Amino acid sequence: MEEIIKSEMFRNALLGGSLTAILCAAVGYFMVLRALAFASEALTDIGFAGATGSALLGWNPFWGMIGLSFLAVVTLGTLNTNNKLKGRDVDVGMVLSFALGLGVLFLSLYARSSASHASSGVRILFGSLMSLTGPVLRILLIVAIAVLLVLAVIFRPLLFASVDPNCARAKGVPTKALDYVYLILLAATTAVSIQAIGVLLAFSLISAPAGAAHKLTRTPPLALLVAVLLGLGITWSSIILSFLGPWKKIPLGFYITSFSAIIYWLALLRDQFRTRSKLEAPHHHEREIDAA
Repeated sequence: MEEIIKSEMFRNALLGGSLTAILCAAVGYFMVLRALAFASEALTDIGFAGATGSALLGWNPFWGMIGLSFLAVVTLGTLNTNNKLKGRDVDVGMVLSFALGLGVLFLSLYARSSASHASSGVRILFGSLMSLTGPVLRILLIVAIAVLLVLAVIFRPLLFASVDPNCARAKGVPTKALDYVYLILLAATTAVSIQAIGVLLAFSLISAPAGAAHKLTRTPPLALLVAVLLGLGITWSSIILSFLGPWKKIPLGFYITSFSAIIYWLALLRDQFRTRSKLEAPHHHEREIDAA
């Protein structure tokens, strides 16, 4: 066990997973506030198309993810004619469907060329957290620092625009510019998350910890902290079980998605129970008065 913990593979997985979890939780919290889960899923699939297209051309998949994701940000912003990014389900769905079709085509062409390419395609889908390299970690660290710094600078106006966009607009907050900036941050987060944990798992870490934190508390700074802690807990538990658990052959992605789902549903049940208790409390008080 000591040898595993001291191994470079374990350290890289823990570092890469931690950076991904913190980044996904922080950006994902505003995704929940702005009701952009569908747009986030679209950007994940668009990143998949960019990664497979770049790999097919012999380029670094990361730059394809970034390039196509930023193009998608411009497209989604152009579709946003009413200065709202919420509720654009049909528009976003069309972008998602087209990108997913491209990704499947590129992956099919890439995987046919050789067996090693086929395994690379699988890593794009499910990630390579267990085999992160130094260059990938450096990219992840640079992007994480940049995104978190920008998020810290625009935190207050972004929070205001996310909670009450109409009031924020009336107060002179540049909501349209914030929409674009946030989408860029979301695109960058999605791209580096795909590098670490893959297309199929990125959305779990972006949505579940933030969604659970939003159910547990409505205080933004506290909810943001809870989201980060939940994301780290999910990631660390998954990595430890993958390396040291009794079922080491179970894929890391299964642990991440399972823990994400369990935590979100527990938070949802707690929120519903708390809401029901508040609704029943006045009726209980009225019955006590009537009995008296």
